[in-house]
Amino acid sequence: MKRCYLLPAVYLADQIAGDPEWFPHPVRWMGSAITRGESVLRRPGQSSHEEFLRGALLTTALVSSSYFLTRLVIRAAYRRSRILGSLVEITLGWTCIAARSLERESSSVLAALDASDIELARQRIARIVGRDTDQLDAQEISRAVIETLAESASDGVIAPLFYMTVGGVPLAMAYKAVNTLDSMIGHADEHYFYFGKAAARLDDAANYVPARLTALGTVMASALSAQGNPQASLHTWLRDGNQHKSPNAGQPESAMAGAIGVRLGGGNVYGGEFMPAPSLGSEFRQPMPDDARKAIRIVSVVALLGFGAGVVMAALSRRRG
Repeated sequence: MKRCYLLPAVYLADQIAGDPEWFPHPVRWMGSAITRGESVLRRPGQSSHEEFLRGALLTTALVSSSYFLTRLVIRAAYRRSRILGSLVEITLGWTCIAARSLERESSSVLAALDASDIELARQRIARIVGRDTDQLDAQEISRAVIETLAESASDGVIAPLFYMTVGGVPLAMAYKAVNTLDSMIGHADEHYFYFGKAAARLDDAANYVPARLTALGTVMASALSAQGNPQASLHTWLRDGNQHKSPNAGQPESAMAGAIGVRLGGGNVYGGEFMPAPSLGSEFRQPMPDDARKAIRIVSVVALLGFGAGVVMAALSRRRG
């Protein structure tokens, strides 16, 4: 299917269907494969070097198999019929994008805050963040929502869209494998430091360009929003984008901080241990629920801009070819 038609179809499918829990999402299969692969490859007493090599083997196997299996399934469907092939390609592409589900999950957290149900808000925010949430107040929950929106706009929307534009649905699915590996084993703790290092570094590389495209998209989206501040967004991004411990997460987060004029970062609690981090947009105030609503609107525009740019790029590349 031509990508200039595929991308709008994937966008519409995501906006209509979101990410229903009943659907057999490929990421769940990837998660099961990672768990199984780790149990087979890891053994007590392995050296750090051996752990790294086995983790790299798991990473290579999952990413490559995700690419080639997706390509095989799509080709097999097209051999049956063009309609079936198009439906399969659109469906698999849809599973790579999380724009609608990100908006829904974030809105559900804010709805609980609106109802003054702080416990429910904590439970709902725990579904989309890795930090401890049992002690968060309304301000910290709002900050968590905004940071998640900014970061997930990159790895849940712009990054898979970028790879779908460049290499089709198979490459987007390979990216989802990279992202899933990083979320499961790419931790810098004692247990995964060596085994997950290859996954973590590959995720950093895969997100390098998309993270900066997302930050740029946030600046542009804030210019299109009556409540955004594109000048502050650009300034904060260029100044604070590299302050985050992650080479990529700080890019869209700092742009979002400036766009809506709130302070992000500053550290979080993980597993009962406080992990300090620099502030992004330190001159701004603490975020509130209304700021998180602004962030939802900006991320929706970022997604639309991203798909529009992808369609244009796909059409131009086809014309050149």
